[in-house]
Amino acid sequence: MEQIELRAESRDVFGKKTKRLRRSGLIPATLYGPRTEPVSLQVRERDLRSVLDRAGMHQLISLRIDQADRPRMTLAREVQRDVITHSLLHVDLYEVVMTETITAETPLTLVGEAPAVATKAGLLMRGLDSVQVQCLPGELPESIDVDVSGLEEKDQAILVKDLVVDEAIEILTNPEEVIVKVLPIKEMVVEEVVEEEVEPVEVEVIAAAKEREEEPEEVLEEAEQPEDEEPEGEAE
Repeated sequence: MEQIELRAESRDVFGKKTKRLRRSGLIPATLYGPRTEPVSLQVRERDLRSVLDRAGMHQLISLRIDQADRPRMTLAREVQRDVITHSLLHVDLYEVVMTETITAETPLTLVGEAPAVATKAGLLMRGLDSVQVQCLPGELPESIDVDVSGLEEKDQAILVKDLVVDEAIEILTNPEEVIVKVLPIKEMVVEEVVEEEVEPVEVEVIAAAKEREEEPEEVLEEAEQPEDEEPEGEAE
């Protein structure tokens, strides 16, 4: 198994001050484990990126802190990233005990060529990308191969229980889970659309009046009749 090494330094900067670390190219980290008191660390961003690209969350990382001679075997457990820029913000490293079993996610790698796909009898549907395994840290596989060369017909599938792994590795994922399956290609039936002759429908337009004669509106001007004036009464 490839040895992946990461160097780290002790960290004495916490809280909001860690922004200065990130600006200088250092990422805050925390080391912890079943027999390890939490240790605050800082690692170079470019080194951490390279290590995570190779180890992911499922491969052992040999961690060297400061000038220590003996490395500490760890797994990346939680990686925090900026939601917008995806830049690294923080990483948690879990120190394993080499004599005690651990649980980890192991990726699945499809190998070979499915005859059902080659003959266009079907398409491969991927169900799982990884499975959960339990084993000693030193037995942790980088990945598990899934041979699809036996998939010759539609509806054939490979389940978790069909995986072949070393006896030292126990797979904890449900054995009936589908890893990959051949789905039949549905033939697309193109129905011919027959255009029927549509007879034009005569639309009878009923006019309110065929010839609407506009009659001039007669404006009746009522002559205002002056009100009869009452005769002036005699002054007393």
